[in-house]
Amino acid sequence: MNTVATESRPDGYVITPPAQAILSIAGSEEQFPVHRVYCVGRNYAAHAVEMGHDPDKEPPFFFQKNPDNLIPDASSFPYPKASKDVHHEVELLVALKSGGEDIAVADALDCVYGYGVSLDMTRRDLQGEMKKLGRPWEIGKAFEKSAPAGPLYPVSQVGHPVEGDIWLKINDDMRQSGDLNQMIWKTAEMIAILSTLFTLQPGDVIMTGTPAGVGPVQRGDRMHAHVAGVGDLQLTVD
Repeated sequence: MNTVATESRPDGYVITPPAQAILSIAGSEEQFPVHRVYCVGRNYAAHAVEMGHDPDKEPPFFFQKNPDNLIPDASSFPYPKASKDVHHEVELLVALKSGGEDIAVADALDCVYGYGVSLDMTRRDLQGEMKKLGRPWEIGKAFEKSAPAGPLYPVSQVGHPVEGDIWLKINDDMRQSGDLNQMIWKTAEMIAILSTLFTLQPGDVIMTGTPAGVGPVQRGDRMHAHVAGVGDLQLTVD
């Protein structure tokens, strides 16, 4: 049997370790290291309806993107291969500084470091195929550079946003428009529920769902995402 020799490395690794996924922090040279990326599905009632579901009958559900799917301080989004129907979804991002298991709702916001603006870009055609087959969504959700994100704003600067505009424009045309107070499951509730399913860690981030109006993007489009009190994210589709 032929074998392939692996050269020894002075750091003890057999390959070069992957780079740490990070998010920037507004007004600071410091960076936020990302552990996991949790996403909340259909967390705005109008979006649940437009996707063909009844928000009054569904408990919260979660899926994940990979940490290296994040594009920190993105100025562009590369249109992905293997899809002809890529959709925008603007979301409030929550970054955790602490975690644990079975966190009480009353204690959950103590885990939050800060908030940011993010986009859950979705290969909708591939996601739709997986739905029909009853298969996981990763092929539609967790592709390379599928999560553009702006800088984080610490709680000490912005508090805990509970209401205010969340919207997305394409080429200056409003496509998505909602209010943070329309989230079915609020930030503290999401953290508490997730902590019954996973051991949350410092560095975990949660993408909290999107308002109605999701739709396709094309190469050359200019996307402008906004979350009141948290900031803006502007980028082009390459």
